[in-house]
Amino acid sequence: MHKVVDRMRDGEGPAFSVEFFPPRDEADEEVLWRSVRQLEPLDPAYMSITYGAGGHSREGTVRSIARAATDTTLVPMAHLTAVNHSVAELRQVIGEFAGVGVHNILALRGDPPGDIMGEWTPHPDGLHHAHELVELIHELGDFCVGVAAFPYGHPRSDDLDLDTKYLVHKLRAGADFAVTQLFFEADDFLRLRDRVTDQGCDAMLIPGVMPLTTPRTLRKSIELSGTTAPTWLLDRLEPLVDDPAAFRAEGMDIVTELSQRLIDEGVPGLHFYTFNRAKATRELVARLGLR
Repeated sequence: MHKVVDRMRDGEGPAFSVEFFPPRDEADEEVLWRSVRQLEPLDPAYMSITYGAGGHSREGTVRSIARAATDTTLVPMAHLTAVNHSVAELRQVIGEFAGVGVHNILALRGDPPGDIMGEWTPHPDGLHHAHELVELIHELGDFCVGVAAFPYGHPRSDDLDLDTKYLVHKLRAGADFAVTQLFFEADDFLRLRDRVTDQGCDAMLIPGVMPLTTPRTLRKSIELSGTTAPTWLLDRLEPLVDDPAAFRAEGMDIVTELSQRLIDEGVPGLHFYTFNRAKATRELVARLGLR
């Protein structure tokens, strides 16, 4: 079994990983696997497949992660959320992952279906918190477990110190590492790392990065970060929204600058949100000299 934390530490320099979402139809399926095959020769530390709110993409996630495990040389990591699942159903999904050879899982409480800021209601026979899912996964086998981290705090939290305590609780419950949601400046990640260290926790933190290639990816980055974009970023990109080539060039420069600063600060690697496309990620890997 290849564990995410071991893969991130292997080699002489910082690693990188890639994230995909399960395809919705045959056209999406073709795009996904073309991108996977284009990134496979670069030997990412691992690849992950997301798990939709409410488990609506469960079958697609299991099918896609199974194919990655059996038909590629990639190390697969599956996402799993507690939303709308009983403990019995979660046990079944974890067993399905193990059955197809997947032993790396990102354990997430998950967002309410339809509205990430809506009221979160646990399944009557389910789990309430991500740390409980971490514990359940470890009960069922020898898994490497990751959790989510939020540089600006969870969208439903307005207390960074309390949010950090929850993250450390998840890590001490048995999580081996954490992957961050998106952020805009390296210092946002570094402050999170310092807060975790100040709690006496030295678990691996992996920064999440999305290539900024189009106005859509900029909007998605703002949405996923849970905060407003800094003025300097908008000043560099908004004047270029009607010039796709110039927007992409400037966006890639911005992400390269961010990534290089993180590497200089000693991160173990970078986790790229790919939007199921390979070109921008391949370009960033080449620019940064990542293995």
